[in-house]
Amino acid sequence: MSEAIVLPPELRLDPIVEGDVSIAGLDQHVLELIETKPPRSWYIAIAITSLMALLGFSAVGYMISTGIGTMGNNVPVVWGFLIVNFVFWVGIGHAGTLISVILLLFRQRWRNAICRIAEAVTVFAFICAMMFPAIHIGRPWLPHWLLPYPNERDLWPDFRSPLIWDVFAVFTYFSVSVFFWYLGLIPDFASLRGRVKSKIKRAIFSVLSWGWVGDARHWLQYEQAYLLLAGLTTTLALSVHSIVSMDFAASVVPGWHMTIFPPYFVVGAAFSGFAGVVLVFAFVRTTMKLENYITMRHMDLLNKMVLFLSCVMAYAYLMEGFTAWYSSNDFVRYIFVNYVFGDQWWAGCLTIFCNCLLPQLLWVPKFRRSVPIMVLVSSGVTLGMWMERYTIIILSLHRDYLPATWGIYKPTPVDWGILLGSIGIFLTLLLLFLKNIPLIAAWEVKPDIVQELARRRTSARDPERARLMETGHV
Repeated sequence: MSEAIVLPPELRLDPIVEGDVSIAGLDQHVLELIETKPPRSWYIAIAITSLMALLGFSAVGYMISTGIGTMGNNVPVVWGFLIVNFVFWVGIGHAGTLISVILLLFRQRWRNAICRIAEAVTVFAFICAMMFPAIHIGRPWLPHWLLPYPNERDLWPDFRSPLIWDVFAVFTYFSVSVFFWYLGLIPDFASLRGRVKSKIKRAIFSVLSWGWVGDARHWLQYEQAYLLLAGLTTTLALSVHSIVSMDFAASVVPGWHMTIFPPYFVVGAAFSGFAGVVLVFAFVRTTMKLENYITMRHMDLLNKMVLFLSCVMAYAYLMEGFTAWYSSNDFVRYIFVNYVFGDQWWAGCLTIFCNCLLPQLLWVPKFRRSVPIMVLVSSGVTLGMWMERYTIIILSLHRDYLPATWGIYKPTPVDWGILLGSIGIFLTLLLLFLKNIPLIAAWEVKPDIVQELARRRTSARDPERARLMETGHV
């Protein structure tokens, strides 16, 4: 018999679940949150976020009733805050797909405890994103004019318009993301159907669970549909932000007309999305007492992805600057110099600091597992990626080919109100989700609990074999 391999401490992985865990305890901990009355802090939080959302709706209503001049848009900055926020929220919505779907296809078990919340972040972020094209068309009460359907006016959408690209790409991705999220909820809805005491809730969960009984035929069809949607959603995750980037790259605006934009936007979307997900998990795992299931190993892996994507973004910034220099185009060169040394230099410098320099703290393993540090870095990345969209859109437009049209862009209270309202909508939906839907995919985490309990029993008899089980070698 070969001698057992002794792993050094630095190569031993933390377990996927920790502490006093059991299958019954998981059901009790996750499902009882829906059955019990939320604490007072939940009501205070949702009151604050609802007021933020109401402020946003009020700003939109004021803008529609008074006119688009209430916003900071001017010539040549005619896109303004609305498109900045649209691209930002689409980016936030990318991380859920990358975490849940791609890790599912690669059979990474550490996704099981975090996939539900990550998918919820995707859905809620895209709800926020979709309202900005509706506002930006000028007449948001006529959004159906964007859809290709037979009508008495013989009007058809102009498929050459980037706005049409955005509508179809985002709506398709949102629809598939909702289906994928809902499909993962069906087994847990069936569990709630047998637990809740209210007849109304029981009827609701009976409808939502679609008669799920958990037999072999149901599980076979379920896993086939789950993998099919996972493959479809993966391709959409890469294509949607590529389409959004082509809105810019297909134009002749200096600073936009670059072939690097599709992969650059995809990486940027994943970067901002992972930072947003880290912020959500840092809040949820503490307030909802989920430390045993969303462990520091999860946070460490997510922070490694943030660090990796930060390095890729730094490389993309360098390539953008090199392309501008190598092009020998005076207009393109001026735009990139203006990003850092122009009248709004602070936007470009803040973008570089937050996206490239601040995440380098995560090279230190201790910092990757420190909640204050990860919150600081992720908050900085979220701010930096919003500032990057501001830099790309605003600073590229306010200094175009014609100096006679140059002007300083200044956001108005309406602009800030709409941005604050979108944040309020996102947080309100997140709080409602935390109270009314299981936070963890219990049916996916239960095999991890069984494996962890087996590892602990083995550890008492054979420590070396237990160490191999930790790293997946057994």
